[in-house]
Amino acid sequence: MRNFFLVILIAALLSSCSPAGRFGAGVDITFDPRTIGMQIDDTIMQKNLVARLSLSEKRYFLNIQVEVLDGRIFLSGKVDEPEEKIKITKLAWETKGVREVKNAITIRGKSNFKQTAKDILITSQLRTALIFNKKTKARNYTLETINKKIYIFGIAMDVDEKKEVISEANKIYDVEDVIPSIYLATELSRNKL
Repeated sequence: MRNFFLVILIAALLSSCSPAGRFGAGVDITFDPRTIGMQIDDTIMQKNLVARLSLSEKRYFLNIQVEVLDGRIFLSGKVDEPEEKIKITKLAWETKGVREVKNAITIRGKSNFKQTAKDILITSQLRTALIFNKKTKARNYTLETINKKIYIFGIAMDVDEKKEVISEANKIYDVEDVIPSIYLATELSRNKL
């Protein structure tokens, strides 16, 4: 019975993938060094947290983005009150299997339309630079810019790629800070046996 449930779960998860091969934590599986088991674990963590956030406050479903990579949770989006940010962080830490939580959630009153437009432009410029840079696999990164700070979350195949991604981010005009959460493929916990 347990194997039947596992097969149904895997089929459901795989059926939600797009033809391009995206899976779970926002990393393209064609370049993802994680095992299928690791990807499924991360996807289950992500779906679990999103469900709990939505149950606690329905608007979080649209306003909060959750990425999970090797048990590390990356939160982004906007909330109205500082207490909400604390509540969401607490829910993330309560997720079974979590190893780390990075919180890039901002408080709404601290940015305006002009700043939001600049942030979108910065993210677009970095995404484009990574796509055209042959030394990086752009699909392996989630990018979020909040108040001129670029948050990068993803997997680098080696140290050189990690340095290249950070270098590209630092080249973008008007960026105040680059906050990388880039893990090397060799650092993934379940790869270390």
